Amino acid sequence: MMSGIPNVSIPSTDEDLNVTDLQRTLEAHRPIKIVIISVLGVMITLGNIAVVMVIASAVSGWSRNSRYFLLSLTGADSAFGLLIMPLNLCVSFMKEYNEGPDPFCHVVAFFNATIYSTCMYTLATISLERYIAVFYPLKYSTLLTRRRALLLISFAWIFPPLLLVPISFPAGIIEVHFSRASLVCNPLYSSNVTYSLTLTCFIFFPCSAIMTFCNLRLWVAAKRQRLKLRRHSWGGGYRPKVALRVLVPVMTVYYTCWTPCMVIMLYNAISGSGVPEWIEFIAVWLPTSNGFLNCIFYFWINHSFRRKFHLVLQRLCLGHCPGSDSDSSCVNSVESSVVPGWNSNNLLHERFSSVSSTCTLLTLMPPQTNIREPEPA
Repeated sequence: MMSGIPNVSIPSTDEDLNVTDLQRTLEAHRPIKIVIISVLGVMITLGNIAVVMVIASAVSGWSRNSRYFLLSLTGADSAFGLLIMPLNLCVSFMKEYNEGPDPFCHVVAFFNATIYSTCMYTLATISLERYIAVFYPLKYSTLLTRRRALLLISFAWIFPPLLLVPISFPAGIIEVHFSRASLVCNPLYSSNVTYSLTLTCFIFFPCSAIMTFCNLRLWVAAKRQRLKLRRHSWGGGYRPKVALRVLVPVMTVYYTCWTPCMVIMLYNAISGSGVPEWIEFIAVWLPTSNGFLNCIFYFWINHSFRRKFHLVLQRLCLGHCPGSDSDSSCVNSVESSVVPGWNSNNLLHERFSSVSSTCTLLTLMPPQTNIREPEPA
């Protein structure tokens, strides 16, 4: 009898030891994860502050609609650093004293899903706007009026919360838990497989399809344009070459950042199982890093943006110029030094292009057919 007791108690003891070891491992890795999240949040915030400083006013070569879409993207990306990260870190600290589900974690999970979804929809609308600007430049102001552009932006911000509002209710249709592996309040997708699959069908797949179609068409057009210019002995064309160099990284970064998160979401919903600690952490926070990478691919890689940013920095740093008259003369001298070789012909080409350099790259026209597109209403 006595010899049988250890045989019964050993599995339970081993299981308890495994759970204890896992908890200790998670606690040991927690400071490292907090540092990574904090650094990422600072990078996203500073990058998007610089973007706002530039696109708050007109940028040469960018239409008003382009600035609206980019401001929307900047707002969604900024929310990663200013809202998502602080909220989840706050829950992480609170969980040291309060275990189990709570209403606040449901609210945080709702904000997480909403900002993630809004970012994807905003990227899709930017791809759509770029597609219209390149393939229908003369009809751009008719197809995408100011009102329609604002409606698209409003849809990107309003539809996701309506779709995700059940997550915010503690007694809703899906459970929410705080993951110590990723330090994030996440829906337990396996608790409602139908709703989880519906989210992917309404958010990730349509946005990815729009981005893939539009950017693939742009890439093919840029390649054809470059071959056409090469056949006419025009050196292959600088702008189509840049387009080919920009479009591939844009889509590569998008799928690299978002696909792992969606795969784990589907895996959890279908199988009900989790994934290893660091795989979950990386997959969950990769979409957030897209908020910083967007600053590079949609802004810093654009020549007009960099020129305007240099001008803004010069205006901030030229405090030693005494008097308003001197200040204006200093700024004028900076403009002339920062924008060498910028002539009216180049400005005309960029006037009816889209937000990214990939659009300007494809709107080259022979000098005799230059047509100025009216500014969108």
